[in-house]
Amino acid sequence: MQAKPSTRPSVRRCAVSGALGLSLLGAGLPAATARDSGPDLSRFYDQKVTWSACEGMEMPKDLQCGKVTVPLDYGRPKGETLDVALARFRATGQSRGSVLLNFGGPGGSGVSELSFGGKDFMHLTNGYDVVTFDPRGVGRSSPVTCGPATMKIIEATGGDDSVTDPEDVLGRLRDAAAECAKYSGPVLHHMGTVDAARDMDVMRSALGDRRLNYLGFSYGTRLGAVYAARFPDKVGRMVLDGVDTLTEPLAEQGLAGARGQQTALENFLDWCVEDIACPFGQDARAAREQVERLVASLDADPVPSAFGEPFSGQDLVGAIGQALYSQELWPSLQRALAQLLDDGDTRGLEGFSSGGVTFPVRAGSVAAGREPAGAGLTDEEDIPMDNLPAALMAVNCADDPDRPSAAEVSGSLGRLRARYEEESPVFGRYRLTQVLMCYGRPRGTDYIRDDVKNLDTARMLLVGTRGDPATPYRWTTETAERLGSSAVVLDNRDEGHTGYASSECVHRKVDDFLLYGSLPPDGSSCGPEDGEGETG
Repeated sequence: MQAKPSTRPSVRRCAVSGALGLSLLGAGLPAATARDSGPDLSRFYDQKVTWSACEGMEMPKDLQCGKVTVPLDYGRPKGETLDVALARFRATGQSRGSVLLNFGGPGGSGVSELSFGGKDFMHLTNGYDVVTFDPRGVGRSSPVTCGPATMKIIEATGGDDSVTDPEDVLGRLRDAAAECAKYSGPVLHHMGTVDAARDMDVMRSALGDRRLNYLGFSYGTRLGAVYAARFPDKVGRMVLDGVDTLTEPLAEQGLAGARGQQTALENFLDWCVEDIACPFGQDARAAREQVERLVASLDADPVPSAFGEPFSGQDLVGAIGQALYSQELWPSLQRALAQLLDDGDTRGLEGFSSGGVTFPVRAGSVAAGREPAGAGLTDEEDIPMDNLPAALMAVNCADDPDRPSAAEVSGSLGRLRARYEEESPVFGRYRLTQVLMCYGRPRGTDYIRDDVKNLDTARMLLVGTRGDPATPYRWTTETAERLGSSAVVLDNRDEGHTGYASSECVHRKVDDFLLYGSLPPDGSSCGPEDGEGETG
């Protein structure tokens, strides 16, 4: 999730355009939690960041960029390394250190998001350098890609063959996984959240901070929770907004996402039909039926996109899903849908689909078998266009220990499809295809599911939004119970994905905690901006 709703919703978890949603390579068991146990990591912990002006025409003049070097494999710190891109806005007065941001995804470029949305965090510069990063495998930090396999994955999972001929689909996914590994190079084998959390501790040291102050959104809450479990004595002031699940299997996560997005779509259509300009008329029930027919029609007969590629019903579902993360995007979604219905113009909807999977992969941008480790930061123009979905797959599957057999997948698909379509006639199929994405890829770590619990850390603030379509509110309370007495819950009684961007009450309480250490009481709440106000 990005920090403030806008027309660039590229890094919200489970909202990447196209059918790509889950995948790649195991993280392995985490190494020792202390810097001075296990392999010698001193050369990484002793480095300091060198800051300079960020390059690029759209970069703010006061945004500074830097990097840290981390081991490719923490079990072999004398081996290959990779560089992780950083960006910061400096504190305006006396700095007490840094606050590190992760905007979600997984697979979103923090540097890009801070460059566009940094103004939303300027209040934090009253006490902190506001810092973010491109996680390993993302953006300028040795970006992964599936190359031509990106489109092969979409084609394999985009039709009814996933149920009628699952063996063929699974075979194609297995072949595509091998291509992803070939095009991404060795970083793909070391992209789980456990590795990213270890990178954050290197950043903390390189920034000169004794403890990590952190603000994570959506997937960034999983990253923050893993960091807290790995380095409990290094946790400073930590805020997790739009709290991810630590325990649910990917299939159950997909069902929750389908259910949440269906509810958000119905809320959008209830709002739309009150406006004479609504392209679906003025009856909410008829509007829902029209959306379902439109998706089916485009799946059967796609229209050309702005890039000449087919724009299918599943592309439409992905774009709508992006826009539903914030009510501020609803007017733009209404106009984009009207453009499609009136003129067959997909450009407005493609604007919501920044994951790149509706666009052709840039020819020549990747080379099979490339070795990115130790090669420094990647130039912005050389970041593969499918990096976001490829990285999202890599991280989610590295974090997931479940690998059902081909027979188990084939035998359960019919029942699972019925469950998904019952939860959402619009988003069910889109979400179901994501469940297949880890097939053919190595089993991920069980560390998150088994060991991220009962934390003995400084108290941390968890923000859950009641109407969140991506991370349901129950995940906030379940995660808080799992983490233990360290977790303090703030109940945001509002709509949209995460609360910091859309709720002044949440924004204020988060800033008060990060800047002044003032925690709201556990179980206190913020109401809708136009309604209840705050309680507790």
